[in-house]
Amino acid sequence: MYKVWKERSILPGFGLSMGITVLYLSLIVLFPLAGLFLKTSSMTWEQFWHVVLDPRVMAAYRVSFGASFGAALINTIFGFIVAWVLVRYDFPGKRLMDALIDLPFALPTAVAGIALTTIYSQNGWIGRLIEPLGIKVAFTPLGIMLALTFIGIPFVVRTLQPVLEELEKETEEAAVSLGAYRWKTFVRVIFPQLLPALLTGFTLAFARSIGEYGSVVFISGNMPMKTEIAPLLIMTKLEQYDYSGATAIALVMLIISFFMLLVINILQWRANRSLTTV
Repeated sequence: MYKVWKERSILPGFGLSMGITVLYLSLIVLFPLAGLFLKTSSMTWEQFWHVVLDPRVMAAYRVSFGASFGAALINTIFGFIVAWVLVRYDFPGKRLMDALIDLPFALPTAVAGIALTTIYSQNGWIGRLIEPLGIKVAFTPLGIMLALTFIGIPFVVRTLQPVLEELEKETEEAAVSLGAYRWKTFVRVIFPQLLPALLTGFTLAFARSIGEYGSVVFISGNMPMKTEIAPLLIMTKLEQYDYSGATAIALVMLIISFFMLLVINILQWRANRSLTTV
């Protein structure tokens, strides 16, 4: 068995590289997660359910996962449009626009939260224009979704761009020459090839949004039962030295996130499989 692995390995030093890989993943991923489970196991089942089913905690779960899902969905739609424009069209300022996509990566999340709150607050540049229309962004779930959309857009765009660049335009031209309309060409030819990348971008944006704290804590207002997010509750528990309660909330977030990401990965795998069998 080892001989087969060794023959199939491209890089030299399979044993050493595999050992480093396992050690790295254990130190960075497995051990911290194991510590999370061990710390939570110090609680009784009654204490655990009392913490995670508290109405305030449940409301925080709904805000965190609902806003994260909505922001990831928005980023998937508009991130596709942005990536399409950057790949398929040439226009003045294209390189600048392409560079601005990475700004949320470099900008500290706290700075992003303060900037968004300043702009969309009641007296902000945009907030005072939309307030008379009955649209309130700052200190509402809409503001949370806006902040999560800001920090998640690069994941979708950067995931789609390489796939769009590799698409063969000859296939689209052939479909058009055979009498297919543009919309039908997009639905039957282009979209199936982009679906796995879209799901990957959605997954990355969703996963990034779930644990976001810095940008959300300013624009949300942190009102219990309304705009309080789960990461803030975890920080509150830690400040109160309630480490077991903090790990219990984090454990539930981990399990729900893992389940949702598993479902998305299964959909992505099926999309890739259907694409390769066509």
